[in-house]
Amino acid sequence: MSFRTWAAWGVHLYTAIGAPLALVALVASGQGWFGVAFVCMAIATFIDATDGHLARRVNVKQVLPQFDGSRLDDIVDYLNYVVVPIVLAYQAGLLPAGFWGLAIASCPLIASGYGFSLEEAKIADAASNYFFTGFPSYWNIVVFYLYAFGMPVFLNVTILLTFSFLVFVPIRYLYPSRSAIARGTTYLLGVTWGLMMLALLWQFPEPSRSLAVISLFFPIYYVGLSFYVHFSRPLPGS
Repeated sequence: MSFRTWAAWGVHLYTAIGAPLALVALVASGQGWFGVAFVCMAIATFIDATDGHLARRVNVKQVLPQFDGSRLDDIVDYLNYVVVPIVLAYQAGLLPAGFWGLAIASCPLIASGYGFSLEEAKIADAASNYFFTGFPSYWNIVVFYLYAFGMPVFLNVTILLTFSFLVFVPIRYLYPSRSAIARGTTYLLGVTWGLMMLALLWQFPEPSRSLAVISLFFPIYYVGLSFYVHFSRPLPGS
């Protein structure tokens, strides 16, 4: 095989590493090692944020046209962004125990299954800025904050059900790594937020609530910017 072929398979392997990370996270969560589980999800998120850039650099679609890297990416993302955090939420007691807890936990799983299966789950405007359609299944982030804040179970349930509903609402959310809109600001704030997340993970099993509250600046910025762009820049033909 040529170097380009090896490089393309290497990128796909890099993406696939997210699957064993999900396995470790699930096992850790079952043992009550929630900090380890969140670290695995954080590493998987970093891989997901960087593998697309590597794939485009290597031009994997042309080098390996017989292999669908996007499908592999979706499978791994569904594991790490949906299944692992929702299982953790149930096992950490963030949801009711028993039948009702499992029923509530099933809502994000079903909603995100729908979201991942939409043909227009990811769309682009005329300037090639990419967006997610509906809440982009960032359950790892949602569950992290539910754990960090230690709120009453009924509030956790309300938040999970609300975001499950938002998966079906066709609002465009920025795809940070594939959008030029406020890219510099988003990257700068995103890196700052990431460092704060690392600090919170270091503090497990009792992360600082004050730091967690301060770190909300980035999710609020992201949602606010997404809503602004959605309502101020309609797509052609919409």
